[in-house]
Amino acid sequence: MKTNYFLERNKQNTKHIANFLNDMPDFCFEFFIGMENYTSTLTRMNYAMDLRIFFDYLSKYKFDKNAKAITLSDLDKLTSTDIEGYLSYLTYYTFDNKNFHNGERGKARKLASVRSFLKFFYNKDKITSNVASKIQTPKLHQKDIIRLEIDEVAKILNEAENSNFESKTQASYNKHTAKRDVAILSVFLGTGIRVSELVGLNIEDIDFASNAFKITRKGGNQVVLYFSDEVKDALLEYKKQRDLLEINDNAFFLSLQKKRISTRAVQNLVKKFSKIVNPLKKISPHKLRSTYGTNLYRETNDIYVVADVLGHKDVNTTKRHYAALSDDIRRNAASKVKLR
Repeated sequence: MKTNYFLERNKQNTKHIANFLNDMPDFCFEFFIGMENYTSTLTRMNYAMDLRIFFDYLSKYKFDKNAKAITLSDLDKLTSTDIEGYLSYLTYYTFDNKNFHNGERGKARKLASVRSFLKFFYNKDKITSNVASKIQTPKLHQKDIIRLEIDEVAKILNEAENSNFESKTQASYNKHTAKRDVAILSVFLGTGIRVSELVGLNIEDIDFASNAFKITRKGGNQVVLYFSDEVKDALLEYKKQRDLLEINDNAFFLSLQKKRISTRAVQNLVKKFSKIVNPLKKISPHKLRSTYGTNLYRETNDIYVVADVLGHKDVNTTKRHYAALSDDIRRNAASKVKLR
């Protein structure tokens, strides 16, 4: 059966948005319709999740009424102090009988959601002010890039290929998935693609004659990326095994249930092998992407090439992530110039 991962994901996200809207005032629907033409379903789902928490807070601590009953006139009564109270509340809060915690980045994202929401209705003259715009965004501290070192890259691939787990169940499982897992890790480390881009790969997206594949980026744009012979060998080894399975599914990477592998399964296998290589580093698929970006920057010394390959719309995003490496490159460059 031919499936389009991104189409199915959009359908699921749309269902989630509809469910979230059931817990919010009816006028919220207008906001999501208004932003439909310039945002992805994933972005809108994140907005819906954030705003559901915001209205739950207003219901409990500001208006003493059901969230569905809150009106635009109520929103006009909000003050900057109310928004500051909401940000404080987000540090530790309970929602749907579950406990949650937000740091500076989580608070910044939720504040941005409220700002956009109030701005939408302010621009439509349905409220008289956007009080959230007066609140300063929480200071975001630059996070260190966590990545695998060169020797750790080799180790994680070796572990996936040859790992002998103490658990017989795990050893048996790994025996059936080794070629797939090596191929997955090789693609991450050799191309820097995102986990959704990897999971969404179909058989027809890969051209082994030109060492290239077509991927769908976050915004829905399709681009062609190229891979090395090392990555090609890993993909072909897995493809031989995959071709023996008599299944009618065009997904390239499969689970043991012979269905498209899930994002969660990929995250778990990366975590499993990286923990063996270095238990002190919390390695995710995104960290393998950072590993590739780091190695590419060191090889090319060209931040624009790295930005293009990684699919960053703004090169400043790439610069922020890899700024620390610039000092290494400048130091190495200084040693290249000989006076005598």
